Amino acid sequence: MLVDSVRSLLSSATLVLADGKEEFDPDTVTPGVWGFVVTFLVMVAVLLLVLDMVRRIRRTNYRAQVRAQIDAENEAAARDAELAEFGEGDDRPDASGEAPDRPTE
Repeated sequence: MLVDSVRSLLSSATLVLADGKEEFDPDTVTPGVWGFVVTFLVMVAVLLLVLDMVRRIRRTNYRAQVRAQIDAENEAAARDAELAEFGEGDDRPDASGEAPDRPTE
């Protein structure tokens, strides 16, 4: 009984689909103005998203470069301060932490 009802549904669906094929000419079916408008809006949205992504990536790269430059400047300033603190030459402290004696003139 179930098989007969499924078979009758399939045969009626086949008849409906066969009749539906004759309703329109495939050569005259076009998306129309609304299809063009929707496609154009999707294209504009994708373009704006790509431009925003490129802008964000560029900003991130510039920030990384600036951070690296600032870190390098801070390291150079720390080295300069360390050299200025101990002086240049033989004024560096020895293992005991005392500066060596300099001859006075």
